[in-house]
Amino acid sequence: MTLSILAYGDPILRKIGKSIKKDYPQIKEIIANMWETMYNANGVGLAAPQIGLPIRLFIVDTGPFADDDELSPEEQDALKNFKRVFINPKIEEETGSNWAFNEGCLSIPDIREDVTRLDTIEISYLDENFNPHKETYDGLLARVIQHEYDHIEGILFTDKLSSLKKRLLKGKLTNISKGKINVEYKMRFPDLKKVR
Repeated sequence: MTLSILAYGDPILRKIGKSIKKDYPQIKEIIANMWETMYNANGVGLAAPQIGLPIRLFIVDTGPFADDDELSPEEQDALKNFKRVFINPKIEEETGSNWAFNEGCLSIPDIREDVTRLDTIEISYLDENFNPHKETYDGLLARVIQHEYDHIEGILFTDKLSSLKKRLLKGKLTNISKGKINVEYKMRFPDLKKVR
C-alpha cells in the first residue's frame, strides 16, 4: 500500500527514532509499504519517520544512481545491486574526506542543495529478518545511508546548510509545510495550528 510521506514541518520528522524488536507489530507489512511508497515517489531511500513512525528503520535502493555515466563500471554495479533494509542501525564511525553532493528529500520536494559529508562509514544494523550486520560503505552508498540515518536522528539535510542558505530557502520551506507545493506522490502536511 502506498503511504503518505510527511512534509517538512511535521514534528515527527524531528523525533529521534526508537529501537524496535522482532515482534514489532506488522513490521513485514510496514517494510513492504515503505518499498511501495518509496518507488511510487521515485526515491532511493525512505525512513520510517517520513511515514509517521518514529522508529529506527530505513530502506535504501540505489539502483537509479547506477545509470550515471560519470561513475566507473564497478561503482555502477555496486549501486545497481544495492537494496537493503536497516533496522536499529548505528553508525559506528565516519571517516575519509569531506565531499559535497547535491541532496534532495521526499519530505522536502523541489529543494536540492549541496551537503558536505565524510565519504566512508562503518555501520551496524539488523536486516528485515533481524539478522545482525556490520559493514563499511563509501561514496554514494555511504551518502544515501547517512541521509536516511539522519532521519531517524530527527535531522533533515537542510539542517546541514549554512545559515545564509537556510534564510534563502525559508520561504520555500514554509510553503512546503503549508502544502503549497505540487508533487506526484501522496504527502501529508502538518497541522500548523497544532504545531505552534
